[in-house]
Amino acid sequence: MSKKKFSVNGNLKDSLNTVKFLTERKQFINSAAAVLPKRTDDFGVNKVAKSLHPKEQKLIISRIEEHSNIAKSYYFKSEAAPLAYFKAGQYLTFRLEIGNSVVTRSYSIASSPASALNGEYQITVKRINDGFVSDYILDNWSVGDKVTAYAPEGNMTYNPLRDAKNIVAIAGGSGITPFLSLARAIDQGNEDCSLTLLYGCRTSDEILFKAELDSLSEKNEKINVIYVLSHSDEEGYEKGFVGADIIRKYAPEGNYSIFVCGPGGMYKFLEAELPKLEKERKYIRFEVFSSGKKTQEDAKEYSITVINRGNESVIKASSNETVLCAFERAGIEVPARCHTGECGFCRSKLVSGKVYIPEGEDRRRIADMQFNFIHPCCCYPESDLVIRIN
Repeated sequence: MSKKKFSVNGNLKDSLNTVKFLTERKQFINSAAAVLPKRTDDFGVNKVAKSLHPKEQKLIISRIEEHSNIAKSYYFKSEAAPLAYFKAGQYLTFRLEIGNSVVTRSYSIASSPASALNGEYQITVKRINDGFVSDYILDNWSVGDKVTAYAPEGNMTYNPLRDAKNIVAIAGGSGITPFLSLARAIDQGNEDCSLTLLYGCRTSDEILFKAELDSLSEKNEKINVIYVLSHSDEEGYEKGFVGADIIRKYAPEGNYSIFVCGPGGMYKFLEAELPKLEKERKYIRFEVFSSGKKTQEDAKEYSITVINRGNESVIKASSNETVLCAFERAGIEVPARCHTGECGFCRSKLVSGKVYIPEGEDRRRIADMQFNFIHPCCCYPESDLVIRIN
């Protein structure tokens, strides 16, 4: 009888070693004490994560600065824990209770990141027509008031792995604040890039932080500020709107990234102007905004059945307002941050009904589209709805 030779291949050896390892591991775990040697909050990585990404921050308004009756800057100190750090270009989301409404609104941080390490945030709020939250803030917030904000968020930040080292920033109105933060960070040596700021306003009286911007531009060669007035022809200012021609005139030589923050009308104008520069899309960054749905004279009223942690309630909603706005007015608190469909905090299940999402504002994942999840902040009801939140 001939003898057969057998060999054990590596896969079997690996399997045997794995079984042995798992057996020894289980024995080691079972022999250990049933109490953690230290609280998980005491681990260094958890301390860092908690300081950078707190669930919420309790802030106190330390001072208020007025800007020619068109806006106010609010400065905040922490009520207890140190302020969470941020990158220039990020925003804070505030939680407010206005009457029976529970709302959240986001405002770009105007202060430099170093200011957070020194215990201070700054935002600037400008009065706008029918501004439900902005009017409330401007008319009611006072020094000493306590407010709640979430951790800094947002992606309109300089990243040397993604962006060109020269940044052309296009700001409109109160959209100057993230770029003021960036200019301050550059001047303090905390950001290694250059900034060409094209700041568009209607008239020179509407320019915010002009004295500081001029000072930064004069003393730091990495910062250049140009003002563009759309409704006034004044000496020393560009006239018109910030478009391809003005960008070409002031953009630095070589490659550059374009950052944009301002009102919806400016975004729409630049959508036609920026392609003329023939730049790669990755070098053009828009702060996400919501253009909203055009107001309809024959707005319709619908009912929304809201399923929240097993409880049901029925609220009214207009076809002219977002589903999230209907939630807020009814006093239903929904996790929300950006109000533009980008962050996904308000993600909810559309059980039944039909909603309208403005073109270009549907930022859901493909799976969410397939399984009928929506972002209420950028959806408008087109029928009675049943929605499950949380």
